[in-house]
Amino acid sequence: MNKTVNINLAGIFFHIDEDAYAKLQRYLEAIKRSFTNSQGRSEIISDIEARIAELFTERMKTEKQVISIKEVEEVIAIMGQPEDYLVDEEIFEDEPKVKTSSSSRKLFRDTENAYVGGVSSGLGHYFDIDPLWIRLAWVILMFGFGTGFLIYILLWILMPAAQTTADKLAMSGKPVNITNIEQKVKEGFGNVKDSIEDAAEKIKNQDYSKAGNKIKSSSRSFFDALGNIIMFFFKVIAKFIGVILIIVGASTLIALFISLFSVGTSSFFSPWWMDYAHVANTTGMPIWLISLLVFFAVGVPFFVIFYLGLKILVNNLKSIGNIAKFTLLGLWLASILTLTVFGIREATEHAFDASVTQKEELYITSKDTLTIKMVGNKNYDDNIRRRHRSFQLVYNDNGEKLIYSSDLKFIVRSTKDSLASISIEKNSEGRNYQNAKEGAEKINYNYALVGRELQLDSYLTTDFKNKFRNQQVEIIINLPEGTVLFADDNTYSYHRNYRNSNDILDNGMEEHYLKVIEDDVLCLDCPEDENYKVNVDIHDDESSLKINEDGIIGEDQDVKVEIDSNGISIESKDN
Repeated sequence: MNKTVNINLAGIFFHIDEDAYAKLQRYLEAIKRSFTNSQGRSEIISDIEARIAELFTERMKTEKQVISIKEVEEVIAIMGQPEDYLVDEEIFEDEPKVKTSSSSRKLFRDTENAYVGGVSSGLGHYFDIDPLWIRLAWVILMFGFGTGFLIYILLWILMPAAQTTADKLAMSGKPVNITNIEQKVKEGFGNVKDSIEDAAEKIKNQDYSKAGNKIKSSSRSFFDALGNIIMFFFKVIAKFIGVILIIVGASTLIALFISLFSVGTSSFFSPWWMDYAHVANTTGMPIWLISLLVFFAVGVPFFVIFYLGLKILVNNLKSIGNIAKFTLLGLWLASILTLTVFGIREATEHAFDASVTQKEELYITSKDTLTIKMVGNKNYDDNIRRRHRSFQLVYNDNGEKLIYSSDLKFIVRSTKDSLASISIEKNSEGRNYQNAKEGAEKINYNYALVGRELQLDSYLTTDFKNKFRNQQVEIIINLPEGTVLFADDNTYSYHRNYRNSNDILDNGMEEHYLKVIEDDVLCLDCPEDENYKVNVDIHDDESSLKINEDGIIGEDQDVKVEIDSNGISIESKDN
């Protein structure tokens, strides 16, 4: 049984057994002695410790795992042979042969040579090409195809910045060992030293009498100045875009969160307005689940936008980590997939339509005068007017919840039968024909013949559990030739003329006595000494026909015909 020691290596805590700790401590002390007179000694040792901590972390399967002497020997083998340093021979008597680490390049953003985010420099290191060519490619993509900006932003988010010496070595494809870390740090100090020496030499040899004018005239070339100005504006624009992205992302996320809380929790408290969501949801999927899926489907992209805005504004912003990135990506993909399946299921619930028809005789003969009137229900709605593809939720006298709709129409036609008749066609949608037919059979619609007055309900109802499936009712009234028809003014919106409907009751003929003849009517009380204004408007998605006191206008997709006091005008729409 070995003792364990807790150590802090580069800011990371490790549990290490006593023998492994002793060997690691001797190894680090030996390395420190080897760099006693080296420039940048503290930076080199700090980077070496950070690399050792990284290698330990890679070998740990759990946080409570204890570092053994085996892991220490593996790390020492990767970091470098002991004979490369002034260390004690006995420490490494049984040391295995050096195991060269992989020299494959890793993808990082090179922030030291960056103009904006360091993406181009990082890609240059990874593919071992001059970053200038990659920057030219961005210009072509941004201005040529318009996709470069989005690709650059995506890479900026996904590519981590090369911050440590180990990251910079891995970015260049060099093994991350002690030799290369030492070389990298010394290169940095060497560059600084060279810069200082060059500056000193220039100052020493400078002709101070001409220095002022020379600095003003030649300190910066025209192209360098132009490049700095352009990059300055690029950075300003980038910061502005960052602010916009933060505002858009944050406001959208807040709105989504409020919506999720309102809709999601309302599913459990069932306020009145949630009934409309339930009645339109024919699939039966819980509303709270739908709202949660919408939150992730819309929220994750806007969180990325928000995070991107932060990265643009805040230098060296800490990454959210690969675990968080892949978790968000998984949630987004799962939400999109589930919502797509839900949308398909919702669409299939309206894929078929079917109708059921009931026909009855009316005791109205050719010698009778029939009045048609729409009748409403003040408990449901005070307005008597057709509303296409709309519905309300109401309660009947027994407190039962119903779907209320005024989506119905009636058609008047002539017949040679001795008695009038009425046909009521109920229509509904469903996932298959049988389901649609069952929905149509569950529609409630009533009418009444009181004396010689036909009272038609101006609405239809169905039970709440049947869901809204675009339920409709069409009423066909067949009147014997010779019958006199009087349509109440409130029928106007329910009998608008449709193409091929053969409706003999035209718009504008309400409140007049009309004698039914073969496929038409004659107005019995229209003034003979005055010009009666005829107003007919028949139209559908493809064509229309208007007849009024000014003339006749008929048009379809190809041609328009006008007949008025000036003659006949035919206009082709192709011209």
